[in-house]
Amino acid sequence: MINQEIAKIFYEMAEFLKMDRVDFKPYAYEKAAASLEGLKEDIKEIFKRGGEKELLEIPGIGKSMAEHIQEYLKTGKIKEHEKFKKRMPLQMDELMRVEGLGPRKIKILYQKLGVANIKDLEKAAKTNKIAPLFGFGEKTEENILQGIEFLKRDKGRFLIGDILPIAEDVLEKLKSLKEIKHASIAGSLRRRKETIGDCDILAVSKDSAKVMDYFTSLPGVEKIWGKGETKSSIRMRAGFDMDLRVVPERSYGSALQYFTGSKEHNIVTRRIAIEKGLKLSEYGVFRGSKFIAGKTEDEVYKAIGLNWMPPEIRENEGEIELSLKGKLPDLIDLKDIKGDLHCHSSWDGGKNSIEQLVEKAQVLGYEYIGISDHTKFLKIEHGLDEKQLLEQNEEIKKINAKLNKEGSKFRVLHGCEANIMNDGSIDIADEVLEKLDYVIAGVHSTLKMEKEEMTKRIIVAMRNKNVDIISHPTGRLVGTRDEYQIDFEEILRTAKETGTILEINASPYRLDLRDIYIRKAKESGVKMIINTDAHQAGQMDMIKYGIFMAKRGWAAKEDIINSLSVNEIQKYF
Repeated sequence: MINQEIAKIFYEMAEFLKMDRVDFKPYAYEKAAASLEGLKEDIKEIFKRGGEKELLEIPGIGKSMAEHIQEYLKTGKIKEHEKFKKRMPLQMDELMRVEGLGPRKIKILYQKLGVANIKDLEKAAKTNKIAPLFGFGEKTEENILQGIEFLKRDKGRFLIGDILPIAEDVLEKLKSLKEIKHASIAGSLRRRKETIGDCDILAVSKDSAKVMDYFTSLPGVEKIWGKGETKSSIRMRAGFDMDLRVVPERSYGSALQYFTGSKEHNIVTRRIAIEKGLKLSEYGVFRGSKFIAGKTEDEVYKAIGLNWMPPEIRENEGEIELSLKGKLPDLIDLKDIKGDLHCHSSWDGGKNSIEQLVEKAQVLGYEYIGISDHTKFLKIEHGLDEKQLLEQNEEIKKINAKLNKEGSKFRVLHGCEANIMNDGSIDIADEVLEKLDYVIAGVHSTLKMEKEEMTKRIIVAMRNKNVDIISHPTGRLVGTRDEYQIDFEEILRTAKETGTILEINASPYRLDLRDIYIRKAKESGVKMIINTDAHQAGQMDMIKYGIFMAKRGWAAKEDIINSLSVNEIQKYF
């Protein structure tokens, strides 16, 4: 939790520095923040064990960042950050979520119109005060209003990538108590929905008073809404609520089934129980007053004639009918993934060298990694031109030769994330693209095209014989930017015809394709790939979020091409 808190402050400090047009320093803060987010261990424990010396061993953490971390651990604040906030009292995190607003525009809006939060921004846009400002205009004002409306739809919900690490940290702390026999996350977080309202945790304990005392005094608790013997509710500093319920051991499985949901899934399972002369509730399965089952989810489902179903698919979207027939799908799992083909190296401004990304991939147990740096149209991302791609190709050959000499079967595949231009052409010459192992292509500009035009644009790119994969195919940013307008059915038909693979981008900020499109792609026989789009080695751990989304879309191992071995995937391309 502390890692995320400090990372959030570092990101905010980077934005403040960008407002002041400070060079280089913002990227140091972003690098440090990304490193903190990627850490699996609590920064507090690292400092307690090895002091500043061990902090300095963390990639991206230099002397000044280490001092900031120590200051936060001691005081809960960073003076430099407080100075920024005093000078410019903005709700930075909420303003930055509005599509098209960057630090410099936010500064102008604050200085010229006193815009400090979303409410101020909406008022200024609705009274047409933004359009006349230099560098804005009517189109920007219109986009700001659209962005605000989009945010309103998701109000009160949090990205799974923000809430899950905190929830898992709390869960592990609870499980470490000798008073706890069983504990699990429940609700929509257990179903791995892309956005979460709040977090539910269930536990079994014979000393609930002690457990509740511990839960309500956890680090990061901002407010206690209620505290009782069987249920306590708290507000976390990150802004969301968390409930802990302590249930009897014999009811643990039925409570977990009930509180995992979804509501629609539970309505049908209760109806099936009634048809069999049973009653299903959070307390168990009963025949009259006789307790039949409840200790585990498996026995609860079996008692009403169903097989256990993965939480990700409990949405009453056909899973119950298949369970009744004993034909539930065998879903993709993290252990099935053999490599990640969308990783950015230091060649295009990523945080790590190719060798460092290789090391991380080996730690993850992969057989291969794909280096897919941006290409020349994206100047802001230090995109590579044809000459640089060919130079990178030579470097990758040398790395593979070295791996081979060491007796390693691990391989580095060379790709790129090329840009789909407005007319569907690719910004790198075909004679260079065909020298790569594979080519990813994505839309990174002019996102507000008409539906027919955007669909045609992507289809033209898919028909390029060198393009293998379409990255983040609908262009959405979860909770920030809607999908661009496309005819997805037409995209699927072309993908099937051309053999183009659609990416499931595992970044919790994208999760693109989303679950409903994954299921459509599966039903159409279109292959997919789960990639992280990592810009630093630690972000390769985000592959799990892509797995969650793939499971929610009912994807099996055979639907996902990076479940193939290194030899199989090379033959595939």
